[in-house]
Amino acid sequence: MKTVLLVEDSVTETQVLTRYLRQAGFNVVSVTSGEEAHIKLQAQKPDLVILDVILPGQSGFELCREIKTNIDTKKIPVVICSTKGTDADKLWGSMLGADAYISKPVDQQELMKTINKFTLV
Repeated sequence: MKTVLLVEDSVTETQVLTRYLRQAGFNVVSVTSGEEAHIKLQAQKPDLVILDVILPGQSGFELCREIKTNIDTKKIPVVICSTKGTDADKLWGSMLGADAYISKPVDQQELMKTINKFTLV
């Protein structure tokens, strides 16, 4: 079973995304901050990371850059999932190494299509 690390500080968004991912057969590990994400990434390498941008402490953009510049985690696909959905935000996410960018509210089919692009073997 593929594992997704979900970094999201909204309880509601976490519940919705977790439900979508579990319905599709993914194991979901969820955390609410970049600091918690770092701990999880050191303990276990997920198959994919879904990041919110607006997080307590470190932003999702900063965390994305750190994941993509770390030799141990740079190959893990990162999908940014945020209410910050302007073209500038998407460009910034791409420049920091995000593999995809989905705007909230999340469309279940778009999410699954995007994630399957990176997790199907």
